[in-house]
Order: sequence, then C-alpha cells, then structure tokens
Amino acid sequence: MSKVLVIGEVKDGAFRQVSFEAIAAAKLIDDAAEVVGVVLGANITDVASELYAYGADRVVVVEHPHLKEYTPEGYSQALQEVISEENPEGIVMGHTAIGRDIMPKLASKVGSGLISDAVAIEDGPVFIRPIYSGKAFEKIEVEDGLTMVTVRPNNIASLEQDTSRTGDVSKIDVDVKNLQTIIKDIVKNTTSGVDLSEANVIVAGGRGLKSGDNFGILEELADVLGGAVGASRGACDAEYCDYALQIGQTGKVVTPDLYIAVGISGAIQHVAGMSNSKIIVAINKDPEAEIFQIADYGIVGDLFDVLPKLTDEFKKVLV
Repeated sequence: MSKVLVIGEVKDGAFRQVSFEAIAAAKLIDDAAEVVGVVLGANITDVASELYAYGADRVVVVEHPHLKEYTPEGYSQALQEVISEENPEGIVMGHTAIGRDIMPKLASKVGSGLISDAVAIEDGPVFIRPIYSGKAFEKIEVEDGLTMVTVRPNNIASLEQDTSRTGDVSKIDVDVKNLQTIIKDIVKNTTSGVDLSEANVIVAGGRGLKSGDNFGILEELADVLGGAVGASRGACDAEYCDYALQIGQTGKVVTPDLYIAVGISGAIQHVAGMSNSKIIVAINKDPEAEIFQIADYGIVGDLFDVLPKLTDEFKKVLV
C-alpha cells in the first residue's frame, strides 16, 4: 500500500479528536504509506493544516459552498472526485455519525467493501471490530482492493502532537451539483457540552434518577470530572432527558476512560453501548443489578446519598 486517505471531520471550527486517531490508524495499516489528510468544507484551509502535527504527510482541502455543512450527496460527490484523483489504496474515517453515514455510501459508489467500527488494528493489517452487541470480536483481513475502514473514537491512540511538522495545504476543485438537499440553517442541541462519543469521562443516569430534575446531580459530578452526561434508554423513554444523551444499542456507542453508571440496571441494550469503557463504576441500590456483572467497581446504595458524597470528594481533589 502506498497511499491512505484520512477524511478529517471538523466540528465548530476544530477537528474532532477521532480525526487524529484516524491518522494513527492509517499508520497502523501501512507505516510506509503516504497519509493524505482530506478535509471538506468552506474556509477551512487554516484549520486543515493542523493534520500535519498529528502525522499527515500531505493535506488537501475541498472547499465549496455546498460543503459548508454535511450532506450525504455533497460529500459523496466531492469524495468520489478526490478518490479518483488520488487513487488511494486505503481510506480511513472516524466512526462518527457522519462517518457511519458517508462511508457505506462511498464504498458502494467506488465498489469497495467497508470495515466499520474497528477498535484495533494488528499487523497484517488485521482489523478487529465488535460483533453481537459487543459480546464478541471478529478479525478481518482485506485480501485485495481498496481498504475502507471507520475507527471507533477513543480506541486507537493518536500520535503525539508535533507542532514542528508543517506543510502546504493544496486544494482540489470539485463540481458539487444537482443536490436534492441544501442545508440553510442548523439549530444545535445544547443538552450536552461535551461530545459523548469522544468524552473521556461519562456520568450516565437511568430510571433510578426518578425524574429529569434529578439529572442535575449527574451534571454536577460530570462538571467536576470534565466529562459528559449520558443516559439509558429507559431514562430517555421516561422523558428524564433528551434522546441525544442515549447510550446503547440504539443510541451512542461510547468508550470513555471512566464510565459511571448511576441508577442503571444494566440491560443488555445499554451494555452494548458502553461495555468497552476502560473503567466502569456502578452505583445502584439493588445488589443484584446486572450492571454490577460488568462493573470494575460497584457501590451498593441509594444514589441520592452516594452521588453527592462522591462529588464532594472529587471536588476536594480536583477543584
């Protein structure tokens, strides 16, 4: 393999961390390959150059008014032209909402297979991804053809930032046309300050919170730890919080360093979305709750007694 494209993802004027992790993944696929960062958008040239500091050998941008916001049609048209011009042997992108949407479409357009949600890459390269809701893992090798892969956030460490690595950012002109959908305005959901899929610490609540007002105690602990607040589907169904916070098989898949499950029973659908967290702490008054079967540390007790005390202790150390 001689060239791997890494599709960077910019959100609110900055790269998502998984874009840097995707560069590291490209190096794992073939350490000798030229890693080309690709960034789509509008007025993004200055931002794009940051990819050099994380290991990109070359960076190209595709700027077009219709690429200012993500649309499947616009991105797929632009990326097909980039692929045609660059003729890579591999394409890597983060397993984000956009990555999950655009990469299968792109694979179909270019007649390639796709390895989605890779959590590790071994020599070969051999791609490891979870199956059966995270109960097992499979290993995949690509025998020939284009290697396309999405990598799960927080699973492949990015290369150490080296600000001495710089370079020019070149542009590729594309013709984005005949779009059936043009985004004119975006109303952002502000229920969570930290992106759940990239958070290193998550404090998640379930039906045990009993009401949406009680999510405030989760937010207080999350603020102290610099983390994000999540929820089980049960809590979302009970209208305690927005579905944007839902973690699980039908919600977000997360892999933080620390996951604190508060008042969550441990239903298999929820576990499917968080079981790969590095350290899991469960707080539940039911000692038979299934969440304790996967927890590294468990606290049996009333969350309304335990959580404020836990928050106070963290404040003593961290604030």
